[in-house]
Amino acid sequence: MKHTIPSIILGAAALLVTACKNDTAKEQTEATTTNEIITITHALGTVEVPKNPQRIAVLDYASLEALEYLDLKVVAMPKANLPKHLAAYKNDASIIDIGTVKEIDFEKLNEVDPDVIFMSGRTQDAYAELSKIAPTLYTEIDYTNYMTSLGKNLAIFGDLFDKKEETDIFLNKLNEQITSVREKIQETNKKALVVLHNNGRFSAYGKGSRFGMIHDVLGMPEAVENLEAARHGQTISNEFIQEANPDYLYIIDRTVVVDGTATNKEAIENRLIQQTNAYKKGKIIYLDSEIWYLAGGGVNSIKRMISEIEESL
Repeated sequence: MKHTIPSIILGAAALLVTACKNDTAKEQTEATTTNEIITITHALGTVEVPKNPQRIAVLDYASLEALEYLDLKVVAMPKANLPKHLAAYKNDASIIDIGTVKEIDFEKLNEVDPDVIFMSGRTQDAYAELSKIAPTLYTEIDYTNYMTSLGKNLAIFGDLFDKKEETDIFLNKLNEQITSVREKIQETNKKALVVLHNNGRFSAYGKGSRFGMIHDVLGMPEAVENLEAARHGQTISNEFIQEANPDYLYIIDRTVVVDGTATNKEAIENRLIQQTNAYKKGKIIYLDSEIWYLAGGGVNSIKRMISEIEESL
């Protein structure tokens, strides 16, 4: 979507208006960062950012998905361990590689001279250092209030880039998808347990947790209530899963993401797991680990996450 230059700078932009007599010049003008400054408040602070910044650095995949959805280009990003749905960025020579989502190459990032930086929880401790390079915006999802948090994050993109119409359209369609899936879940009257598998160990996630949107947003009843809502979940055993006896067992296999190895279902689905209703009814669901573990909260990822739950019903 194209936008005119804000009225407060029309006087200063008289030469630019003159230059807009042909389409090429108009496009060049619209591609230039304006002099307007907007103030954005996020979870880590309040930041003044130039409207429509052009040199965008992104440090997390959820923000990258939002920028991609809004047809906005980035100049720098971490390219290590990219999930498959974002793999095209790997070989884009126009985008500078600045490390990993956990270990940013600050020297390279500084050389890029970005107008704005988008970051999330994995680099939260580096917020002060990042803010010295450029205005930095924190867009991590608040898992205790998932949809409100997602809406606030998208509002940041909408306000900053004059893309409110696009973000509103996305949220409306997403809410329609959620409503449809919630209705199907209510009809099943089944309970679920969400676990992260990591080299033979399990962690469980309930309401208000990193993967709790299955319960909080989609309304799937919990097989076990009051689980610890820590980022790394509540450590559990095979016996715990057996006693919980979920109707649906959703598994996010971190080992696949970190080691690049295929899920060993025979090792996971041991004799204790086989005693659950989930196993007996064929409802052990291996979720897309790259989507859930690496990019959860992205506009494309959340749609795919919801679709996976819908397909499992």
